[in-house]
Amino acid sequence: MADTKKRLVIAMTGATGAIYGIRMLEILRERPEWETHLVISSAGLVNLKYELDMDRAALYALADVTHGINDIASSIASGSFKTEGVVIAPCSMKTLAAVAHGFGDNLISRAADVALKERRKTVLVPRETPLNLAHIRNMAAVTEMGGIIFPPMPAFYNKSDSLRAMVDEGVGRILDMFGVDTAGLYKPWTGLEG
Repeated sequence: MADTKKRLVIAMTGATGAIYGIRMLEILRERPEWETHLVISSAGLVNLKYELDMDRAALYALADVTHGINDIASSIASGSFKTEGVVIAPCSMKTLAAVAHGFGDNLISRAADVALKERRKTVLVPRETPLNLAHIRNMAAVTEMGGIIFPPMPAFYNKSDSLRAMVDEGVGRILDMFGVDTAGLYKPWTGLEG
């Protein structure tokens, strides 16, 4: 890939909502100015198969570069490897805790740790409800470090009539944070008309 491409790390864990990571990869695949770096946990692969009937090969085909979950010598494990940041979608509570406490115990939490220390955008898309106090405290810790907690809550003012439209709205809003052209993906709020 050319050095002029913008790089974005997409990480997927075993939380429900694999479609969020998949849609980001699909959208960025259509944007030649972007290069995606994918890492997925073993639980994420199980969930991918269960929720979307998708295997590792089909997932990897959507990414420009793939990394093994335990490859801590990977390019995305270093701050000297320039990226626009990291999105963990979906983000399990285990991964949230690892990021909040700087564990760096696998490539997902290490890539997030690198993005945070380099002051790059770090977006976690947690998929858990209800939340217990540990979850809330971990979200606060990540926020205090500069990370963004983005639970994928649909905006009902769009009157979306499909799950796909609701997913695209969340994905569009996340990708907007990184400057990705998301025109046509969702309708932003412009105020009441009339």
